[in-house]
Amino acid sequence: MKVTPDIIRCEFIGSELKVVKSTSSCVVGIKGKVIDETRNTFTILQDSKRKRIVKDISTFHFKFPDGTVMEVDGKLIVGRPEDRLKKCIRRLW
Repeated sequence: MKVTPDIIRCEFIGSELKVVKSTSSCVVGIKGKVIDETRNTFTILQDSKRKRIVKDISTFHFKFPDGTVMEVDGKLIVGRPEDRLKKCIRRLW
């Protein structure tokens, strides 16, 4: 997978997720497979338990099927997945 700012447009359901930073200390370190995504949350499956993680206050490491690991700030991916496809991305470089 090519790492570009367009990464926020990809589908996260099915990828591995790990919470690396959050203002809520009880969710830091949680990792599992993304099974659902809403506008403001990810639902992940961790040890056969469902955990709901708020996007806005967290930073995530996503591991994609090709082995790529990407750190994404949750503030960039707030919104419904279908609306992120329409979002204009401003390049910083």
